[in-house]
Amino acid sequence: MAIDGSGQRRPEMAAAELDAYLRECRAGGYPVARVVHVACAWCGGSEFGLRVDDEAGYADRTCHLCGGRCVMLDAVDVAEDAEPGDAACLCGGERFDVAVGFALREDGEVRWVSVALRCTADGVLGVYADWKIDYSPSGHLMARV
Repeated sequence: MAIDGSGQRRPEMAAAELDAYLRECRAGGYPVARVVHVACAWCGGSEFGLRVDDEAGYADRTCHLCGGRCVMLDAVDVAEDAEPGDAACLCGGERFDVAVGFALREDGEVRWVSVALRCTADGVLGVYADWKIDYSPSGHLMARV
């Protein structure tokens, strides 16, 4: 699939582009078996600000529509030690479409997660955080985006 670099925000294309991007990036070098797109649990919004600490394995998001904040995945476990910074695109944009790619082990448990963003200002894609999941069970993480 060709990536649309026009800067035009089209939510239906953003989801497809994030899917393709995450599958191409290969979480931790492993094939991405599932991609989950983020929507605000309170208002259904799809544009977020994100704070990440890639080394600690931390990500949280704030909905630009309602202001709802959510700690993602298993980041609550490392929140005390994390030093998150605001995610920003090279264009200066700080609003993103967000998706998480999951690489799975043979038993279906999560092996690796990658948090990908698509800047809503210019359409640029990037993986802003990814980390290994080294415990089981871990399948519950797919519901904690």
